[in-house]
Amino acid sequence: MKQIIIIGGGAAGFFCAANLDATQYKVTILEQNSDVLQKVKISGGGRCNVTHACFDPRELVQFYPRGNKELLSVFTRFQPGDTMEWFENRKVSLKIEGDNRVFPESNSSQTIINAMLKEIQNKNIEVKTKCSVKEIEKQDEKYAVKTSLGDFEADYIIYTTGSSPKSLKIIQNLGHKIVDLVPSLFTFNIKDDLLKDLAGTSFEMAETSIPKLKTEESGPLLITHWGLSGPAILKISAWEAVNLANMKYNFEIEVNFVSKSLDEAEQLFQNFKQSNPKKTIGQSKIFDITNRFWQRVLEVSNIDLNKQAANISKKEIDRIIENLCKKKFQVTGKSTFKDEFVTAGGVDLKEINFKNMSSKILPNFYIAGEVLNIDAVTGGFNFQACWSEAWLIAQDLNYK
Repeated sequence: MKQIIIIGGGAAGFFCAANLDATQYKVTILEQNSDVLQKVKISGGGRCNVTHACFDPRELVQFYPRGNKELLSVFTRFQPGDTMEWFENRKVSLKIEGDNRVFPESNSSQTIINAMLKEIQNKNIEVKTKCSVKEIEKQDEKYAVKTSLGDFEADYIIYTTGSSPKSLKIIQNLGHKIVDLVPSLFTFNIKDDLLKDLAGTSFEMAETSIPKLKTEESGPLLITHWGLSGPAILKISAWEAVNLANMKYNFEIEVNFVSKSLDEAEQLFQNFKQSNPKKTIGQSKIFDITNRFWQRVLEVSNIDLNKQAANISKKEIDRIIENLCKKKFQVTGKSTFKDEFVTAGGVDLKEINFKNMSSKILPNFYIAGEVLNIDAVTGGFNFQACWSEAWLIAQDLNYK
């Protein structure tokens, strides 16, 4: 019986194993940590954001800053609807939330982990934890995998290690080209009076842009202890991951907290002023923002909060609107977004056959997951790439 060694017990490795025909192969998963599926466990705040309810592959690939062209063919064969069906067939009820993210009904990532563990156990697939791979050698038709628990022999290798520098070094030694790793999906560190002591304040829809890169994004925005986060920031950090690394995370960002043009915002202000001339500006509800943030905008614009709306001058209105719609911040660094650390970079995609995720450099060698130079914005997309790639590998091996 031919031997398959899966290196890496994360989402891609486990999903691939769960879909393999174990009557055809002896399958062993090697995981260097003491627990498997660690990223699955912490994803979505411990609820596991399994996938995203986007069922058109052409739309789906728009969420991948790197890998979008290559993934189109992958998603035409296995997409979020197939992922949902796979888990539901294994008695895992899923739900689509308002923002189209998909979670288990149980709100616990353990439900997803248990479904995969059960599948692996049913197939008598061996999982070796605390097993660190040191080197892989090509020997005639086979591979020798040298680990902290001794040597293993494999007819096929499925490489799903994630993007640690050590795992990339191993595959580089086998002849694969590696695109430099840079962080993706991170929050921006900003020190500014407008944000001070307002951590937790959120905006339903804001616009962010980095003028130097001529790039912009929109979405919910969140003030944190360190600066700014939320989808409007995370998306821009993913798409511009390489450029921002080159800029050493020091750049200017412009934020429109209310998603209105200067003219629209001024018109709203003038209308309010006419309708509520006697109302004090500090207590006025003109824009869809919290009172605390509104009062802070007034403070940094040097406006007396007790002034009546009728007495606010054109110059004062301009200052307020500038801070609301065209506020420039200096970013001085980045912070990891929650525990869901994602990297851009990894194995060069030109060296992968996306019909079955096999290496074009190494025979009988498959690569999937974050070790590839593929990454996505937040929302279940990174997992979906893992599920789809892993499924293709299993199909290819099942029909050998």
